[in-house]
Amino acid sequence: MKIVLAYSGGLDTSVIVRWLKDKYNAEVITFAADVGQQEELDGLEEKAIATGASKHYTLDLVDEFAADYCFPMVRGNAIYEGQYYLGTSIARPLIAKAQVDIARKEGATHLAHGATGKGNDQVRFELTFAALAPDLKIISPWRMDEFREMFPGRKEMIEWCAAQGVDVEASASKPYSMDRNSWHISYEAGILEDPWFDPSTPDNKAMYKLSVDPEDAPDEAEYVELTFEQGDCVAINGEAKTPAEVVDTLNELGGKHGVGRVDIVENRFVGMKSRGVYETPGGTILIHAHRQMETLTMDRDLMHTRDGLISRYAELIYNGFWFDPEREALQAFIDKSQDTVSGVVRLKLYKGNVLTVGRKSDLSLYDEDIASMEGVESDYHPNDATGFIRLQGLKLRMRQLNQQKNP
Repeated sequence: MKIVLAYSGGLDTSVIVRWLKDKYNAEVITFAADVGQQEELDGLEEKAIATGASKHYTLDLVDEFAADYCFPMVRGNAIYEGQYYLGTSIARPLIAKAQVDIARKEGATHLAHGATGKGNDQVRFELTFAALAPDLKIISPWRMDEFREMFPGRKEMIEWCAAQGVDVEASASKPYSMDRNSWHISYEAGILEDPWFDPSTPDNKAMYKLSVDPEDAPDEAEYVELTFEQGDCVAINGEAKTPAEVVDTLNELGGKHGVGRVDIVENRFVGMKSRGVYETPGGTILIHAHRQMETLTMDRDLMHTRDGLISRYAELIYNGFWFDPEREALQAFIDKSQDTVSGVVRLKLYKGNVLTVGRKSDLSLYDEDIASMEGVESDYHPNDATGFIRLQGLKLRMRQLNQQKNP
C-alpha cells in the first residue's frame, strides 16, 4: 500500500506520518507544496524521513499559485463574507492537484491529508480529489474514531511529538494553528477559539508575522503606484513584475504599514462558526487598487452584473469548488469583464489604511467635461433629464394614483 500525504511539517501531519505507516503497514510519501511558506520549508524533508516517510517531495508552486490562482481571484474581487481574502482557500486546490500528480507518478492508491474533521480544508482537498482523481481512495485520520481517541487534542499531540523527538513550532505556550503562503497567514484554534481573546495586546502581538501593529507603523505615509493590464497588476512604481513578485512586494509594503489584518468570525462550509485571524497585506492593497481601476474603466452595467456574482464566486472558492464548472463559467465571465481594466492607480499607505489618491487610464470612461458642475459644454444636456426622470417615475406615480390613493 502506498499513500501520498499532504505534509506541512506542522503538528498534525508530523503525527500522521508515523500513524499511517504503523496502522496500514504502508509506504508513506510526503508532499509539501511551496506556495510561499519561506522558512517553514526549512528541514522539511529531513523531518519527514525521520518521522517515517519513505520519500519526500517539495514542489515550487509559488509562481503558479500567484499567476493561476491568486490573480484570477483578484480579477473577481473575491472576498468571503466581506472580510476574508481567501488565502487558505485559494491554495488548497493547487496543493491537492499537485498531490494527485505525485500519486500518479508514484503509483499510489491512496491520498491522505491532516485537515481537521471540523474544518473547511477537508472539503477543499477532497472536492479537488473528486474532480481530478475519483479513482484514488482517501484517508482522513481526523474523521477516524481510533485516531481521535489516541489524540483527543493538541496537548496530546504536542506531548507525543516531544516524546518522539519531533520538532514542531506549536507548544503549550503558543497553542494555536498557523497556515502560511505567499498570499496570507491565518491563525486559528487553541487560545484563539475564544472570540473575546485579544491577540493585539503587547503580550500577544508577537503572534503576527507579516505585518507590524498599525500603532507601531511609520508616522509618515508612503505612496505606491500599481499598473494594471486587463485586470492584472503588471508593475509597481513603474517597475515590471511577475504576479509572484507583485504579491511579495506588496506584502512587504503593506506589512510595513500595518495593512491587511482582520479578526473575524466566519461561517464555515461544514456549518459552524469559527474565529480566525488573518494577515493579507499584499492582497488587501491589490484588491483595493484593482477595484479603483475598474471604477474608472469598466462599463456601469457590466460592473453591476459582475458585482452581483462576487458573493457566489467567493463562496465557491471558500467551499473548495475551484475545479467546479460553475466556478469556471463565472471565471470566464469575470475575465472577459477585464478587457478594459488597464491603467495606473496611486495609493497612500498609512497606519493600517489604504487610501486612494489617484487613478488614470487611456481607456478611462470618465469625462471631465461631462462630469463638471461648472457649465462646460458636453454631450450631456441637463434638459434631457426631465424625460428620463419622468419615465423612471411612471410606475411610482401609477402605484400611488391607482393603488395607494385610499390608504
